[in-house]
This record gives sequence, structure tokens and C-alpha cells, in this order.
Amino acid sequence: MIKMYVMQTCPDCEYVEKQVEGNPNFKVIDIGKHVRNLKEFLKLHDTHPASDEAKTVMEKTPLSPTTAKERHVVLDALRGLALLGIVLANFPEFALWTFLSADEQAAMPTAGVDRIVRFLQYMLVDGKFYTIFSLLFGVGFALILSRHSVSLFVRRMAILIVIGACHLMFIWSGDILLLYAVGGLMLPLFLRLKDRLLLWLAACLILIPVGLDVLTEYAGIDFAGPFYNLWWREASQQGITEENFATWLRDTDSYGQMFAFLLQGACERMWEFVSGHRLPKVVGLFIIGYLIGKHRLYARLDEYHSWLRRLCRYALAWGLLVSALYAWSSTEGHPWGLTVHSLLYAVSVIPLAFGYIALFCLLFMRCPTNRVFSWLAAPGRMALSNYLSQSLIGVLLFYGLGFGLGCSMGLIYIELTALTVFAVQIVVSCWWLRWFRFGPLKWIWRMLTYGNYFKICTK
Repeated sequence: MIKMYVMQTCPDCEYVEKQVEGNPNFKVIDIGKHVRNLKEFLKLHDTHPASDEAKTVMEKTPLSPTTAKERHVVLDALRGLALLGIVLANFPEFALWTFLSADEQAAMPTAGVDRIVRFLQYMLVDGKFYTIFSLLFGVGFALILSRHSVSLFVRRMAILIVIGACHLMFIWSGDILLLYAVGGLMLPLFLRLKDRLLLWLAACLILIPVGLDVLTEYAGIDFAGPFYNLWWREASQQGITEENFATWLRDTDSYGQMFAFLLQGACERMWEFVSGHRLPKVVGLFIIGYLIGKHRLYARLDEYHSWLRRLCRYALAWGLLVSALYAWSSTEGHPWGLTVHSLLYAVSVIPLAFGYIALFCLLFMRCPTNRVFSWLAAPGRMALSNYLSQSLIGVLLFYGLGFGLGCSMGLIYIELTALTVFAVQIVVSCWWLRWFRFGPLKWIWRMLTYGNYFKICTK
């Protein structure tokens, strides 16, 4: 009998296992199921002559990223969908509309429709697409860790920290990449845990912010207080006050003035991360995404068709209902208190995001060749470049260094502008990928990660 040592997270192992299924001449042993199996495999790996040739081949094979044949369109399309939601969520910040006072927003010609748009934004957009993006990051982690070492994964996250820090300090204070990179570095700590324990851990991490808000509201523990004080101390040193906060970036005529705002903005972002308890939520979503990637659920949609239908039905029904309550709480200034608002966020955003994913996958299974999916997949394959280019476009459109349109547009027009920007990104991404294998920033990130040069042109 021939013993085959496999791991459930390895796509090649899964393929080979199917080829020998039912064959009595082969015994399949999962080395991830019990430490005894792993020790047995490592002993053979270190001492058996048959492993010498495999070691030689591996040493001569350069590290490389996922190839085009290994990509899954549904993941790229979901990533594109997430980018659409992110630009809709971020552009009111770029346009400085969210910094205006309630009276200034009410004075806009579009104030009536803006109130409806704001409610719908909280209900349908806020947090949902960042949740999808976070889950996809977790899936990506699983794909990397199934093919490469933890050290390479850590190097990849370290480079992302640098990219996120540069984005935060030099372009836009609303960066999310830095938080993702820090959260990603925590993921290897949990890899040895069993799946069920990982799910419980993810649920606890997602609900931790609710518990922390209970302490803030009822015990008076202000976790973010020091960061708030640091933020306004830095703002006052730059001459930024509550009166000129909304218009500072619109009126700036030099990068030096913009950088002064970004300095205090970095402190503000740290305050937002701490006050919103963002890190445990993100890590919890990463873990769920990691489990999805580990079991390659995205490649087995047909097996889970009935389960996806139930998830779509119940998650959308529950998510839309509770998200409406969350939107009302947001637009009315949290009338039920901080704890209830935080709980509404946790039990509405994530179910609705999963409802979106389930609906998207069901539509993809019905019409996988529909052009909509390929249109979304193109910017999804260039997610890093498109995410950062959204920031550059926002600066160009709304800050004084560019066209200076900040504080002058109603929310409805801002969101229409965001949709236009994303449409342009689809066109540019489709054109770019006709000639190049990667987005420009992803190409650089991969070369730094793997320490190899990769040809970027398709021909």
C-alpha cells in the first residue's frame, strides 16, 4: 500500500486525493488532522531517499505568486464589487461633505434628497463592503499560506504596512491598508487552532467592540481619549480649528498646507481605529475569510448551492431589517445610546455583507459568462492600484491642489461622481489587463514580496 500525505488546504493535494479515491492501493493521510501524522511525515521527509529529489526541485523553483490559470473570477469580481462600495463610502469624505455642520448640509440645494441618500448609504453601504474586502483579504491569506511559508506572508504584510503608512501620511487620512497589514500580522498566531475554535474566536473578536462600548458608556472608560487629545493638540499646532476644519483642504494652495492637515489626520485616524475598536473586528473577519480560503469554498459553489440560497434569503432579510434600524440610529445621533448602536452595527453589517456575497455567487453560478462579472473582475485584479488611485482622484477633484470642488456638492452628486470614477476605473482596468499581467502597484508589491523579477507584459 502507498501512503499519501496530504493537507486539506492544499489544492494539488485535493486534486490528487480525488484521483485515488476508492483505490485500495493508496492510503490518504491528512498531516493537518493530527500531530502524529505530521511527525511521521516530517521523519520521512528528512530521512527517506525519495524526498531528496523533491527537495532539489523545490530549491531550484523560484517563489512565485498565483498564476492566471489559478485565479478564480468570482473572487476578483467580488473584490471589484467591494471597491465599488468603498468608493461610494469614501467619496463623501473626500468631498468634505461629512465635515460640514448640519446647518451647512441643510443649506445645500439637494438637502432633501441628500437625507434620503445618507440614510440609504448607512443602510446599504456603510461597513458592508469593507466587510467583503476584509473577508477577501482573509481568503488571500489562506491562498498564500497554502503555497508559501509564514515568513513570506509576514514579509508581504510588512511591505503593506509601508504602503499603508505612506498612503496615510502623504495622500489621505482615511487609509485602511495599515490596519489590514497590522491585523494580517496577527493571523499566523491562530493557524494551529481547529476550525470550530477559529469560528468562535472570530465571533468573539467581532463582538468585542460591543463589550468595550459598554465599558465606555456605563463605566466611563474612554479608551480613545488620549488619541483624541493628541489629534486636537496636533491640529491646533497646525492652525486647524473646528471652524476651518471642513474647508482647510478645499482652500489649500500648496502641498505643505495639505501635509499639515494630513499630520493631524493621521492622529485622527488612530483615534478612529481605537474609538471604533476596528482591529478586533478586522481580525475576526480575516479569520472567517481564512477559513473560506482554507476550504476553498469559492471553488466549490455548486456543492453549496442550496446553502447559499438559504444564506441569501435569511441574511438579506435580517440584514436589511436591522440595517434600517442602524441607519436610523446613525442619522438621528444614536438615540438609543452607544452600546445599542454598536450592537446594531455588529448584527446588521456582517449579515448583510454575507447576504450580498451569497446573492452575488448565486448570480455568478447562473450566468458565469455575463460581462458584468468580467467588468467587475478587472478592477478587482488591480485592487491595490485602484484603491489608491481613488484617493488620488479624490484629492484632484475636491482639494485646493486640484479643482477645489470640496464643500460645494450635495451628497447625491458626490455619489454620482463616485459611480463615474468607478466606471472609468473599469474601462482603464480592462484596457490595462489586455497588455499587462498585474496592476502596477501589485506588480511592485509582488516583486518585493517574492524577491524576484516578474514579467509584467502579457506578451
